Amino acid sequence: MQVTQEPRGAVFVLRGELDFESVVQLHEAGEKELARGRGAGSVVADCSALAFCDSSGIGALLRLFQGLAAQGRVLRLAAVPDPVARLFSLTGLDQIFAVHADADQALAAGPAQTNERQVT
Repeated sequence: MQVTQEPRGAVFVLRGELDFESVVQLHEAGEKELARGRGAGSVVADCSALAFCDSSGIGALLRLFQGLAAQGRVLRLAAVPDPVARLFSLTGLDQIFAVHADADQALAAGPAQTNERQVT
């Protein structure tokens, strides 16, 4: 996983498999981002190089989503490949996460929109 800080927010580039073994990287990056606090912008999970996501990955994304929402921030997904998009559809996560064609579009969406859902 690679993290870049952009003027409009952070981009987490997820690569390979987001599973029990690799999810620790997302947790660590998420904790660092949450420590930046309110006003630090949105977070985009760029999934263009993500091949697989299991329940551990889903849980980590949801925890990050909730932590950011508590700060008035948002997690957006970008470039979700078909197999992962299918998983999100089957689990209903496609109704929770804002999904964009690419990271630039997701960052351009600006601060949290009223139509972006919050999970409690």
